Amino acid sequence: MRFDHTNLRKGIMRAGGANNRLIPARLWVALTFAVIMILGMRSGEATQLPRIPVAPSLEATGQNAPADSGAPKPKSIDAAYLIGPSDVLGISVWKDTELTRTIPVRPDGKITLPLIGDLAVSGLTAEAAQELIAQKLKEFISDPQVTVIVQEVKSRTYSILGKVAKPGSYPLGKPTAIIEAIAIAGGFQDFARENKIYIMRPKSDGTVETIPFDYKKAIRRHNPEENVELQSGDTIIVP
Repeated sequence: MRFDHTNLRKGIMRAGGANNRLIPARLWVALTFAVIMILGMRSGEATQLPRIPVAPSLEATGQNAPADSGAPKPKSIDAAYLIGPSDVLGISVWKDTELTRTIPVRPDGKITLPLIGDLAVSGLTAEAAQELIAQKLKEFISDPQVTVIVQEVKSRTYSILGKVAKPGSYPLGKPTAIIEAIAIAGGFQDFARENKIYIMRPKSDGTVETIPFDYKKAIRRHNPEENVELQSGDTIIVP
């Protein structure tokens, strides 16, 4: 059954006309609206709110979630890297939380572990260090399973200064040549003199060697010998 809202509204207004001296007009409007809404809901004609479209989820569309670019990425450490003072090591001993810890290498090249005490690790690879620790722990633990990871390289670094996007100091945890170092630093800024780059390399006698590098020629010739491999303490200058 459908209700004629227009006739209903007229009937209410006629009834209201007889009593308009007793009931304020605003009250009649409110009553009229309430009755119309009730009758409309009963007759299935209630006005529906517009639906707000919802973007489909990534799971529904079968797409993968975008990678978090703000997240920090672990740096790759070469397996042949030699541990040095100030490097930070992650040492894990299976089923032994007391021996599992993150520890920096002291300036004397040693670390201190429970049960073992002082242990010289400077000059060792991570694999050699874990074998040494496991050997020392055999006096106290049956078949110790040890893992050593170089978490932070602080003993071997190089710097790049001048007209690059991200000048600063960088870890030298794996073999790195100058072209790769420039890429890691975000590339050149405008007006960088790419053919006037040079490396300042400190020597054991206290002097500093200057090594010129022409980026344009190295790229054009594709000569690996011109792509100088960096050493710890090198400073690259991009004028």
